[in-house]
Amino acid sequence: MLTVAYDGSAYHGWQVQPNGLTVQELMETALEKLTGRSHRILCAGRTDAGVHALGQVVSFRTESTIPPTQFRRGLQRYLPDDITIIESREVHPDFHATRSAVRKRYRYLLWDGPVLPPFLRRYVWRPRRPPELAPMRQALPDLIGTHDFRCFETNYPNKATSIRTIFAASIERRAVPDFLTGSFWSPRDARPHESPEHPLIVFEVEADGFLYNMVRTIVGTLLRIGHRHWPPAALSEIIRSQNRGRAGSTAPACGLYLVRVDYPPELLKGPPDSTIRTASG
Repeated sequence: MLTVAYDGSAYHGWQVQPNGLTVQELMETALEKLTGRSHRILCAGRTDAGVHALGQVVSFRTESTIPPTQFRRGLQRYLPDDITIIESREVHPDFHATRSAVRKRYRYLLWDGPVLPPFLRRYVWRPRRPPELAPMRQALPDLIGTHDFRCFETNYPNKATSIRTIFAASIERRAVPDFLTGSFWSPRDARPHESPEHPLIVFEVEADGFLYNMVRTIVGTLLRIGHRHWPPAALSEIIRSQNRGRAGSTAPACGLYLVRVDYPPELLKGPPDSTIRTASG
């Protein structure tokens, strides 16, 4: 099992594509260079073009005699700088990066400063208008629980079922260190909203699984509520409608991050210190 972080800006997503470079392609090429054998690797979640990962999980079977803990260092020699192996380890033979996952956490970043610094443009989305977080927070409890979330899925159906369970969701403003903003941030230029000193808006959601574009569409829907186009109660109505046309637009890929994936501890072959152990640590 590998835990992997990557900047998805330069890639056509995770999965191998016939007309564009992908993270999977580069990792499988690196594995072949390291071991001398071809491997097909599995991942926890097939991220789209432009989506980033802080804790993607990959699994594969190999006959290589390289010690499991040394795969990280060996593979990194053959990978570009925007793909980083965080950890490599041996896991239970039944471990499957996709099917064994029990929870996934995603994060979406929005920039609400007066000017978007150029070196952040690939990692956040700047909406045209500043949203209000209070109504967005008021709507969040309606996401929690087991629902049919097809209203947030692009090109339904993509899976055997669109029923998912969301365990937690949060949204908050955060300050950004001065060295990341500099002259791009000045109080007199601030966009008028409830907390101009906190230009970074962070949305996080954790579930047993996600549908195609689900997180990005939830963000687009919450923004409609944050802009006072819809009341907070609209979120519950949209979910009950099971109608994609009722939800908001799909937010851009650049602000989305796969944060971590959780697995049953017995499949990780390590001494469990809790009911669920996080693969990304």
